[in-house]
Amino acid sequence: MSAWVLPDHIADVLPSEARHIEELRRDLLDTARGYGYELVMPPLLEHLESLLTGTGEALDLQTFKLVDRLSGRMMGLRADTTPQVARIDAHLLNRQGVARLCYCGPVLHALPDRPHATREPLQFGAEIYGHAGLEADLEALALARDCLAAAQVEGIIIDLGHARIVRSLLAGVLADADQLGRVHAALAAKDASELAALTRSFPSTSREGLQTLLRLYGDAQVLAEARRSLPPSHELHGALDQLEWLARHLQDVKVSFDLADLRGYAYYSGARFAVYAPHANDALVRGGRYDEVGAVFGRNRPAVGFSLDLRQIVGVVPPRPLRAAIRAPWNDAADLRAAIVALRRAGETVVRMLPGHDSEIDEFHCDRELVSRDGQWLVQPI
Repeated sequence: MSAWVLPDHIADVLPSEARHIEELRRDLLDTARGYGYELVMPPLLEHLESLLTGTGEALDLQTFKLVDRLSGRMMGLRADTTPQVARIDAHLLNRQGVARLCYCGPVLHALPDRPHATREPLQFGAEIYGHAGLEADLEALALARDCLAAAQVEGIIIDLGHARIVRSLLAGVLADADQLGRVHAALAAKDASELAALTRSFPSTSREGLQTLLRLYGDAQVLAEARRSLPPSHELHGALDQLEWLARHLQDVKVSFDLADLRGYAYYSGARFAVYAPHANDALVRGGRYDEVGAVFGRNRPAVGFSLDLRQIVGVVPPRPLRAAIRAPWNDAADLRAAIVALRRAGETVVRMLPGHDSEIDEFHCDRELVSRDGQWLVQPI
């Protein structure tokens, strides 16, 4: 095998895509800052027990593991940043009021999480800690929408669900974590035959309710049908009430519901959302409420947020135009150097032509040049 061949689902990012990703990263962080979110930068690796405790099997399977040569302890390369931000909120900030935190950095996946996906996403996320009301959920949705608008994603659909709906149907069911994980996968895949086989030993009320969930997706009529056809409980109706409240506050965007979709990590505890767009083969954003994510760190306080992969988004939006640049000659004249410094300080890109070479650049369009006229260096169109 050639030394330059990279592992499967790992790739270099070349200039055009890299510029788009970096500009988008700045746009999203600025958008989050406009809402009052503070930037944090968790480390790429941590002790495994800190990284994975309480996060569920799915995150464990996605995590690369290695031994720390300094301590001999097992370490993990993060596959998701949310547990790290929960640790920061619980132990380093330890605030009593609301904390709004955002982040943007690489994560590593042991396996691609969708067809043709990279195993090295660049994850951006924003999270609110300390407020249990739906106002925080709505703010997370609003920020997610504004982030996608900044990325020039159009025609989005927000798909809503709720973790407590399935939880209400499984109350009292005796099943191990592996079986429950397979039930969740069958629900997400709408696989009626697999679901029937997995729930054969469940109480009839739970079994029939789970089968009913498979057809509970679509527009707002889904919520009314759920009230009629699912086994009634306080937990179920509370979850449906929350989804109705969120939908009422999302009048200016298309909203759908999928009450069986539990895709994502196991720490979600309440309302969940995914944002889809034309030409994307999977959700561009996933988020929701995860009030229990900080429990393992000793602070089980309310939390809600979302995350997205910048590399995925760049792949489904039009490329950004090239940056305009100024072409400048190469010589040692002090006045030329001073003119170039002044232009660069003013925010211009100035590309100097090295002696005997043309500049081969893909990311800048030299639409102007620096020329000497009557003893002065002037910028003129090419």
